[in-house]
Amino acid sequence: MTLICLAFTRRKRLTTRAIVVRHGQSTYNTERRIQGRSDVSTLTQKGCDDALKTGNALSHLKFAAIYSSPLQRAKTTAEVIGQCLATPTQIQTTDNLKEIDLPLWEGMLSQEVKDNLGEDYRLWKQHPDEFMMLLPQSTGGEKKFFPVLSLYEQARQFWQEILSRHDGETILIVGHNGINRGLISTALGIAPDRYHSIQQSNCGISVLNFSGELGPVQLESMNQTGHLGDVLPSLRPNHRGVRLLLVRHGETEWNRQTKFQGQIDVPLNDNGRSQSRLAQEFLKGVKLDFAYSSPMLRPKETAEIILHSHPHIELQLLDGLREIGHGLWEGKLETEIEQTYPGELERWRSVPQEVLMPEGENLEQVRDRSVKAWQQIVTSTLNQQLSTGLVVAHDATNKVLLCHILGLDNKYFWNFRQGNGAVSVIDYPQGLDGLPILQAMNITTHLGGGVLDKTAAGAL
Repeated sequence: MTLICLAFTRRKRLTTRAIVVRHGQSTYNTERRIQGRSDVSTLTQKGCDDALKTGNALSHLKFAAIYSSPLQRAKTTAEVIGQCLATPTQIQTTDNLKEIDLPLWEGMLSQEVKDNLGEDYRLWKQHPDEFMMLLPQSTGGEKKFFPVLSLYEQARQFWQEILSRHDGETILIVGHNGINRGLISTALGIAPDRYHSIQQSNCGISVLNFSGELGPVQLESMNQTGHLGDVLPSLRPNHRGVRLLLVRHGETEWNRQTKFQGQIDVPLNDNGRSQSRLAQEFLKGVKLDFAYSSPMLRPKETAEIILHSHPHIELQLLDGLREIGHGLWEGKLETEIEQTYPGELERWRSVPQEVLMPEGENLEQVRDRSVKAWQQIVTSTLNQQLSTGLVVAHDATNKVLLCHILGLDNKYFWNFRQGNGAVSVIDYPQGLDGLPILQAMNITTHLGGGVLDKTAAGAL
């Protein structure tokens, strides 16, 4: 799938930040009814309270525009958030932010659909890109309608219409679970068959950066819920598998200096240890059953600090989780690499899947070994009926794992940000029988930066 923002222009663009929020809890949410484009349900008191918390979390940011679905549960959420902002901003509604259209299911209980429309429900869950509804036409007969494919086209239209207006600005988007998934997916290149592979909690915050230095779009974070008092997104009701908390190691001195580390065993610096202690505090109330780490010093120490709150857990080391081998680039600053290997850094930023670093690794090699290690973790923990565990690794390792989880090839490597000490949440709710779900990505609120990632960018 082609990244939608590539079609806009070839000129140098400033970074446009899009902050995407799902509406607060609605009456249909509490009843577990399918809402679709129905405009019957309204925000509950909790939904209003959470919208207020979201507004407070975003109050320090200046928005050039606020775009909302016209459906009242989203529009009310946008209005509550808008009242918290220091700079008054008019809310603009657009039909391109309406929820996914499920006309034959609207108002039905989810369990009713599952019980009475079993084959349709199975297709919806397992092959959403093929899921179809037959809609009656006024002229007679029926029309085939594909809700997910239609939603993705709607999301593309929104980006194409809106992004060109806001070069270098920050915008707020308030939508729904389905359309927000469509927005994130079309921006990142996630195919419609993975529609259920990302989640959006009520009033969860996601941050997308378009046309940054490393490529057309970067998912800075996804589905943050810390501002609501929820450490991690809640498990789905049908969860019977395993949850993995994927963490990047804390900062090193070479991160701070923007030196390429690779497989040189650089330890954490004082700030990295502080970040690890903050991650420990953040996760101390989460029940952990197991923990894995790359054997290198920086992730191993990060994991050990986090596990101070879980002393009964034995840390296991997996060599497949090591950082990418940068070969002759290791220990060098970007300026030094550019002098010795002119043009290669730009290729690394623009076509990372094609770069083989001198005497180092390419992304396919890193992906092969890290995915093998990841699958070993999932299989082992499922066999032992363990529930939630910690996995601590590196920037490149985590990014190729995220590509694997979302069905993306390595050319999308730069689409994901991984801050030092950040936490991502991956669920396998159906075990290995179903696709993994990225519940949240690059949570850094525990590190003191608010909803934005303020950790060191650094080299790998």
